[in-house]
Amino acid sequence: MKSAQLTISKKVLLLLLISSAAAILFSFFFLHYLYKELYLNTVKESVIYQGERTASHYHYGTLSDEIIEKIHWYNVVSQYEVVVIDNLDDLSSYFPYKINYESLLGEEDRRALEAGKYVIKDGYVKEFDREIVGAVFPVSNGESMIGFIYVYVPLADLLEVFKGIIPILVIAGTFTFLLLFFILNSMTQTLFRPLEEIQRLSNEVANGNFSSRVLLYREDEIGQLAKSFNEMSSSLEKQEEYKREFLANVVHEMRTPLTYIGGYAEVLKKEMHASSADADRYLQTIGNETHRLSKLLNDLILLDQMQDSLYQLHRAPLSAAQLLYDTMNVFTLQITQKNLAVVSEIDENLIVFADEKRMQQVYYNLLDNGIKYAADGTEIRVNLRAEGNNMHFSITNAGTTISPEDLHKIGERFFRTDKARNRSTGGTGLGLSIVKEIVRLHGGRFTVNSSKESGTTASISLPLHALED
Repeated sequence: MKSAQLTISKKVLLLLLISSAAAILFSFFFLHYLYKELYLNTVKESVIYQGERTASHYHYGTLSDEIIEKIHWYNVVSQYEVVVIDNLDDLSSYFPYKINYESLLGEEDRRALEAGKYVIKDGYVKEFDREIVGAVFPVSNGESMIGFIYVYVPLADLLEVFKGIIPILVIAGTFTFLLLFFILNSMTQTLFRPLEEIQRLSNEVANGNFSSRVLLYREDEIGQLAKSFNEMSSSLEKQEEYKREFLANVVHEMRTPLTYIGGYAEVLKKEMHASSADADRYLQTIGNETHRLSKLLNDLILLDQMQDSLYQLHRAPLSAAQLLYDTMNVFTLQITQKNLAVVSEIDENLIVFADEKRMQQVYYNLLDNGIKYAADGTEIRVNLRAEGNNMHFSITNAGTTISPEDLHKIGERFFRTDKARNRSTGGTGLGLSIVKEIVRLHGGRFTVNSSKESGTTASISLPLHALED
């Protein structure tokens, strides 16, 4: 059984309640401290002061009726109760109560009084139903004890002592609680509603809907979170579009050769060909399409490998010009068939630190595209030179101009400017994607520019030396 989980807003509310309970508890202990430490101590000090002051008047006299009468009058006009006795045994007649359910004076108290010391007695008196603070003071004439004075005062309880301030504390506490509740409620609306919206949209993203966005324009942390969420959703939406387009392209690229292979195989199986020459031509087509499928799969595998962060290049110093010459020789027949004029500017002393196999693939793919899309009887320009610490290679033809809308798509998988995918141009639409990845792995840059005046130029720029990690 899944346990209930508290939301953040409920946790904040719970924190408010706990804080309020803690404040109330603190207030109670604080009032108790004031009552005990301030009020009780003040009363004790006052009792001692009054008792010592009263006893000091009679150190060298006797407790006459006149003196006792004055003390009784003092009882009437003051908050203190004063009892005057000749001996301690008479005290129980004037104060027949127990303090904390014990006798007023014990043996130890009597010894202290006989030694001339006063005794503090405080505690609960059942008959008064409250605490009292009192003290017994010995009265001496200088030679012997002539009597005792007992001064005590009943204490007000906690509510009585703070009856003026408690309503203020209650009102202030209630106002503070309501104010905090209002503030926290406003914070909850401001803080947690956007989070709930992000959570809701996250569930939509998890279910494959990447079009939703958080409409929140704030510059705080919540706003930054919403912005990051929107960027993530946008990125996922683009990835989803790319995946659909990628699958559609793969299906399209594979369907045609498979159709050729299946159709011609069926013709050969049923011996529907007119002559052996037709059979040979059908077999040649099947071989070509099989080779095309194989190349498509190999290119896809190579692209995935190069996009893996663990892919390693095998770099070594190599002659960039010699590798270019060797690759250009492969295209001699195509150049002749299209009657192309090759104008080259090649730095034959250029040495670059690169992966030879991958650099030959870059040369091959760029030359293949440049020659393939060049108009018959035109000129292609090949340039290889050093520019600072970089190697620069470019090929320019006077073929079909690439529109500005298509230029930024050059290098994407399966993208071809030939929208009809004319089979006369061949290819899988992965050649420039592979070039782009190889150049990236070498720490270089791949660009394509196109205009009617200057033609189309594909160029790469690579560091001559290995980049430091």
